[in-house]
Amino acid sequence: MIAGTHDPPLRVISLHDLGYCRRLFYLTEVEGLQAPNAVIYAGRELHASLEADEEGDRTQLELEDRALGLVGKVDAVRRRDGSLIPYEHKRGRSRHEGGTHTAWPSDRLQVIAYAVLIEAATGQHVSEGRIRYHANNVTVRIPITDLAKRDLAEAVAEARRLRESTERPPVAENERLCVRCSLAPVCLPEEARASGDPHREAVRLFPPDRDGTSLHVLTAGARVGRSGETLVVTPPDGEPSTRHPIREIDSLLLHGHAQATTQALALCADLGIPVHWLSTSGRHVASLTATAGQVQRRVRQYRALADEETCLRLARALARAKIEGQHRYLLRATRGDEPARQAMLPELVLIRSALSSLDAADSRDALRGFEGSAAAAYFRALGRLLGPSVPDTLRYSSRSRRPPLDRFNALLGFGYGLLHAAVMRAVLASGLEPSLGFFHTPRSAAYPLVLDLMELFRVPLWDMPLIGSLNRGQWDPDADFVATRAKVWLSDAGRRKAIGLFEARLDEQWKHPVLGYSLSYARTLELEARLLEKEWSGEPGLFARMRLR
Repeated sequence: MIAGTHDPPLRVISLHDLGYCRRLFYLTEVEGLQAPNAVIYAGRELHASLEADEEGDRTQLELEDRALGLVGKVDAVRRRDGSLIPYEHKRGRSRHEGGTHTAWPSDRLQVIAYAVLIEAATGQHVSEGRIRYHANNVTVRIPITDLAKRDLAEAVAEARRLRESTERPPVAENERLCVRCSLAPVCLPEEARASGDPHREAVRLFPPDRDGTSLHVLTAGARVGRSGETLVVTPPDGEPSTRHPIREIDSLLLHGHAQATTQALALCADLGIPVHWLSTSGRHVASLTATAGQVQRRVRQYRALADEETCLRLARALARAKIEGQHRYLLRATRGDEPARQAMLPELVLIRSALSSLDAADSRDALRGFEGSAAAAYFRALGRLLGPSVPDTLRYSSRSRRPPLDRFNALLGFGYGLLHAAVMRAVLASGLEPSLGFFHTPRSAAYPLVLDLMELFRVPLWDMPLIGSLNRGQWDPDADFVATRAKVWLSDAGRRKAIGLFEARLDEQWKHPVLGYSLSYARTLELEARLLEKEWSGEPGLFARMRLR
């Protein structure tokens, strides 16, 4: 069991993952993914409480052997009857079979590795390791025999083979392993099984809600600093600062001329919290996020999206989902109002015609043509959804973007900017390369993959709540906008109102029509990005199948 000269050492904890599930090992050790849950944090608290060992023995001993290619930190090393013994502490219960308490295979492999490292470091023979299971107060002894060392050698060899591969192993055959796995929200094992079995009802292991809230900083000159594990937002005019614990934040968005200190940015980067810079009109400017461990995911993405057939297949699914969503929304919004539906009948016919033409499209250019035709008809119909109480200054006449020429387009543009940042967050969290897409053509000012995924969410995440808010009279044409002859944009009050509307929509729950479980729209963004990656990672079939009811 000798490591190659240039092979980085394996972490012993990664061998524990390997003993639990080959896919878990690949996700953590090769792709560098982490998704701590309550069980993980509880385990960390247990280990922290053991640092002060009442018997005076060495605890938390770091061990490394380059020849073996292993590195790790054993919970405790104690001397019993003249021999050194590694101890591992586990928060859960021991395995119980045949009336005997035994170790779980992954725990056994871990303590064997520590025993071998102690032998290499001290030159003393280690005859056994011990695992303390705190949930049922049981200590299991693991003999360090030749068989145990062969098992370790085989595991190390398998780990090294997996590290050389760009292909993820399949999900575990034992479904019960997935239920307690902290990486189930990243691995999506139930969704992988559902992609291979259309009649299977997936068990939701994906979190229903996001882990925190978005922190938007809009005031020009406001500064985001750091105090310990807290972000502190200081306004420029002497108003009191506000404090935001970092564990309650899932992203930081700096609008216009707001700024952040190096210390605040470092804290966000360390904890994987993305930072997005947006212009005052909502246009995405830049993003900061940690990208370590994403090489294999991006290699698979580059390889897949260099294939025209794959791109055409994904583009067709995306165009169908977008156009069907537009069509269903218009029908839904005019349900029971036959005059309104008849008024937009020409647009509905054009949208249906574009939809029926998708299967015959033999190129992405052709798909983009049909999608553009449907979008033009959709926006003409969208303005008809505004009720009679909406003032003329807030109504839609024609689409204008850069710059927006009326208040409706200013609202559309700002909301789509917020959506762009939210989709960017989901794309980066999934380890995908935002600049390599399959539907939109590359442009210097936009990320094609983000624009691709945005098409699935424009209607449910902004168009629908925007039309509803206009019909409810929530917008003030004077106070919420700044208008000149050349441009219209949102005032500070208008931007805060738009952000509140968008963030509230992100927190709303809906039921996925294919997977059958409920989750927030914020989580749906991430889920769809991860389902997209599965399209080229051996588990296709679920991307772009979400639909409005």
